Amino acid sequence: MIDGIPVFDAIVHPYNLSAENAKTQHAPYITRMLSGANHAALGPGYRIPREDYERDWPMEDVAMMTFVESYADLAAYHVLPIGAFHDGICGIDKALETKRRWPNRFVFYAGVDPMQGQKAIDELEEQHELLDGPSGLKMYPNSWVGDQMVGWKMDDPEVAFPLFQKALDLGIKVVAIHKALPLGPVELEYYAMDDIDRAAMAFPDLQFEIVHGGMGFLDETAWQVARFDNVWINLESTATMLTTKPRAFEQALATFAGRTPKAFDRMLWGTGCMVTHPRPHLEKFAREFQFSEELQQEWGVPELTDVARRKILAENYASMHGFSLQERLDGIGEDDFTRRQAELGKVPDPYTTTTLADVVY
Repeated sequence: MIDGIPVFDAIVHPYNLSAENAKTQHAPYITRMLSGANHAALGPGYRIPREDYERDWPMEDVAMMTFVESYADLAAYHVLPIGAFHDGICGIDKALETKRRWPNRFVFYAGVDPMQGQKAIDELEEQHELLDGPSGLKMYPNSWVGDQMVGWKMDDPEVAFPLFQKALDLGIKVVAIHKALPLGPVELEYYAMDDIDRAAMAFPDLQFEIVHGGMGFLDETAWQVARFDNVWINLESTATMLTTKPRAFEQALATFAGRTPKAFDRMLWGTGCMVTHPRPHLEKFAREFQFSEELQQEWGVPELTDVARRKILAENYASMHGFSLQERLDGIGEDDFTRRQAELGKVPDPYTTTTLADVVY
């Protein structure tokens, strides 16, 4: 918790950015984009040299950064289907390790590529069994086929809808889709928001989680939330703007809240740890961030109350999935992370509890 407020990080991931994991020509570009984001979104003391960043990240490092070096109580692990990498960049093996070691700290999302048709459905069934019923399904709007990147849309009745129906049949109620941040020199249309409408209408029993909501297509995203009760905004990457571009973060949230007051009930806190360290962004949001008087007066944006902060940091995530936040918090008990925090007596310096402890930043 931070200052008594529970924190559910809506997405963390132990990327495998090693050169050996690259499968297509697109992998090095994505790797450099991520390591560049680590520097762009963080100040001194939190940046990792590229040669230390571009590696196969162990899940324990991500967990220590999330639960010991920051304030999260719970987090979501997404299996990622980025076909530019042999293991999809964040594979099922690490998810299974995480589930075995820290089952009470994490929820899990399966990850498949819908452009693979029946193979994607079969893979979803397999991951569903391995993960003992994942909470969600994660997808990307691009498919990597050899040296080509091809796109698909959420409202495609032949590509997307069969997978959505399969998710429902398996009891999965949340579909997370990467949007707003194009992964390289690809067609931007697949990262836009206009394909969410018909998906949300066709599958009212599914909750659609827009990952990176606010990094682009602000008005379009805001109108999605204003019109559909089953559309949610995951603030991964958007949250990091608090540290280096606070005005941009303020305008993103003000756009959402300015369209509809229920935006405060639809935003999910997510840091994307280990792309950046989660701590500085969380501290700024929980302790410092507030809409300016100008935006409150001219845009009609309401004050960000402690009630709204609690919703964004944890309660909305529980609401989206339909589980009891308190039961999840009670289930943590005394584990490796709570014991380590108690031993240290404080939130430790960044990376000091990880395998990067001896690296100078």
